[in-house]
Amino acid sequence: MHESTRGQLLVAAPSPLDNNFYRSVVFMLEHNQDGAIGVVLNRPSELPVSTAIDRWADQATEPAVVFLGGPVSPSSVIALASYQHDHSDEHWNRILGSIGTVDLELAPQEVPGVDGVRMFAGYAGWTGGQLEAELVTGSWFVVDAELSDVHTDTPGDLWWDVCGRQPGSLRHLAHYPYDPRHN
Repeated sequence: MHESTRGQLLVAAPSPLDNNFYRSVVFMLEHNQDGAIGVVLNRPSELPVSTAIDRWADQATEPAVVFLGGPVSPSSVIALASYQHDHSDEHWNRILGSIGTVDLELAPQEVPGVDGVRMFAGYAGWTGGQLEAELVTGSWFVVDAELSDVHTDTPGDLWWDVCGRQPGSLRHLAHYPYDPRHN
């Protein structure tokens, strides 16, 4: 098994194996020998958070819509939040720095210290060894996440922004055209 990608980003190579992940940036929530789970950060839907989970709408970061987190279990919702405390508890599971998952079953007042929330319908999931195989074939680039990636207000630019801040040849992908046929 490769080193865990938990708390990092998977940046899709320009020609991914699956159209679900075309130019996607996935924030990894867990990765161990049993598999991996992440959420796609750059696929906003048109569904406002206020329509889906009204009681958390005031904590939603802009754009305040539900994001398409991935093709697995699209009727479930995962919420990533900024939290002012540095420890995990039963309401918040720290992933990276001040970013973690928050329990949406609770009212926001029951989770003091939550600073901003982003909701994801569904998730990206891999069985044990599946992600490792995709990494070997070059379908993904593993890069460090910045806390601002989770709450970016320009999710449509995130793939290019993340590529552009990388060292070496990966940085050149920031100039990769949306459709290479128009190059």
